[in-house]
Amino acid sequence: MLTAYTSERASTIATHSARRYAVQSGGRNELNEVTAPGILLDERGELAHAGWARQPYLDCNLEFARSVPLRPLQALRLKRWDYYAVAAPECFFSVTLAHLGYVGTIFVYILDFATNELTEETLLAPLGRGIHLARNSGTGESWFDNGRVRVAFEPEAEARRVQVRWPSFGSGTGIAADLTLHCPPSHESVVTMTPTGGRRFFYTRKVNCLPSEGRIEHGDRRIELRPTQSLGTLDWGRGVWAYQTSWIWASASAFLENGQTVGLNMGAGFGDAGAPDNAVIVDGHVHKLDEIAIQYDRGDLMRPWRMTSSDGRLRLEFAPFKERVARTNLLLVKSEVHQVFGHYSGTFTTDDGQEVTLRDVVGFIEEHQARW
Repeated sequence: MLTAYTSERASTIATHSARRYAVQSGGRNELNEVTAPGILLDERGELAHAGWARQPYLDCNLEFARSVPLRPLQALRLKRWDYYAVAAPECFFSVTLAHLGYVGTIFVYILDFATNELTEETLLAPLGRGIHLARNSGTGESWFDNGRVRVAFEPEAEARRVQVRWPSFGSGTGIAADLTLHCPPSHESVVTMTPTGGRRFFYTRKVNCLPSEGRIEHGDRRIELRPTQSLGTLDWGRGVWAYQTSWIWASASAFLENGQTVGLNMGAGFGDAGAPDNAVIVDGHVHKLDEIAIQYDRGDLMRPWRMTSSDGRLRLEFAPFKERVARTNLLLVKSEVHQVFGHYSGTFTTDDGQEVTLRDVVGFIEEHQARW
């Protein structure tokens, strides 16, 4: 049985007993576009500007957050992360620095497309010690270095540099990476500033289709990335979420047959906020979408998924080929992620009426349930 529910009810994803789902995300009230610089939070700790933007115009002044009455406890409620991924012909590579208040995580994974083998490693940092995350997404270095593992992210004027050194990764096979993701100022992002009840909020920036070059060394294998074949993605998030949260995030960055780049960014959940960041990105230009229905079988995530927009501009099918499961249970913090890799196929109509066809575009869908 196919069960449909609106974005206001999307937080029930984790507990609903039905096996089939149709999750509707987005909404007209979430489409206010912010186009000028400003601050994220006002003196009351509420969003000074709510909506979405094509660039990160707002200063992320988290020192103004007021979601809990006891100020010393506010830092424990802040959630911050920088997630980078690169899709290359040979592999999918990802690295994340996350500070969740109670705990920090550093994790890296690599999926070999030829063998379908996934290798990953996670390092926990109590209270986030040693993790340094930049205030804003466009400036400042984020890094972690404990003498054994080093991860560093550095924005530059026209690019973003990603470095990883983890000798013990993968039971001692080791991994190292030095990547440059080209990101000129004209390249548009999907930036969201969304209230989620009380003085809770999230501020996110998703950047798709960043031409990437450099090298990844995994064990005795060296992978050379070329910007004409490899595309990167950034997921940058800051905010105060509800203690129990669940969401779906669908993403892809790929080359079309005609040489254009296309990025997908869609979602549902985030408590009662819906997913205001639904968009398709063509050649670095964001084409914003409203409501999207995501149909899938939660009892079997490897069955095909379907996405359709309320205005008929987007119709996609997602055919999975690999599921990644990551679980963390630290009592106060509990997380379960099911990240499904697969191929997107279907059509999309741009703002100016161009029909874009996707055929077997590699991407992923993530179903995440968190208590944090």
